Amino acid sequence: MGAEAPAGSAVLAPQLVAAAREELGAGARRRLPAGRALQLAGEVLAVAAGLKPALLYDCGAAGPGELRRYLERLREAGLAPRRIHVLSVEGSALLLLHPGLARRRLAAVLGAHPAPFVDVSAGRQCPVLCGPAQAEAIRGHLETLLAHLSAAEAASAGPVSSSEVVPAGWNLCTVVGVLLGYPAAYTFCTEESTENCLALTPLRVFTAQASCPRIKDGLGVQIYSFSIPESLCGELEEALDAWCEELKEAFGAQSDFVGLCISSEVVSLPAVAL
Repeated sequence: MGAEAPAGSAVLAPQLVAAAREELGAGARRRLPAGRALQLAGEVLAVAAGLKPALLYDCGAAGPGELRRYLERLREAGLAPRRIHVLSVEGSALLLLHPGLARRRLAAVLGAHPAPFVDVSAGRQCPVLCGPAQAEAIRGHLETLLAHLSAAEAASAGPVSSSEVVPAGWNLCTVVGVLLGYPAAYTFCTEESTENCLALTPLRVFTAQASCPRIKDGLGVQIYSFSIPESLCGELEEALDAWCEELKEAFGAQSDFVGLCISSEVVSLPAVAL
């Protein structure tokens, strides 16, 4: 499946690079590479188009204010006309959210059975699905976050909004994994160690990519990349199938991206950072 680049894409790409460098590059030791700037714009557009609930921002030291100005620049360029919310997690993480899709994602996980949380604590011999008590604690954190997002949405005005949430005892790896739309999120006992038991464990890595000719002809954008322990793929088959079907349905409802490709491969790594 292919498409010709829109006539304005030759002008749009330089605008997007300038926006990223001018709004997000303050204090950077070197300029944000043009390719990374276009990738970031593509990932923001994937959120705005409803292809995923959120994007974890990791391009530099920019804070919520800089990100809001950057998003306004994208809107001025006509790239992301829909609502975007900047969520700050007590200075530990910055996420760009599709407000409605993020709330629906949280609600879906809260109602999921079995709970799609994988315990990879360092003390375990192998990853396992969380038991009821552990899953219930995580659900409590997600309920708090859902209430926060609902209140922030009700109080916000304008297409770009922001808020900060204070995570009381949350495992950010788990909460962020849920917000990013992964069909299963890793968790571990933070009181014991931040290490995990995934070293040399066969992991099935799922990747979803598509082209974004609206930004630049031939620009490939990675929409999703996550892993599931190969040993648990059978137990999580229903969640994986639902994720795949929902992504295909959302892809068919938008026109910014073409050529969706969902693939997977099994890898074993000497160490896995979460």
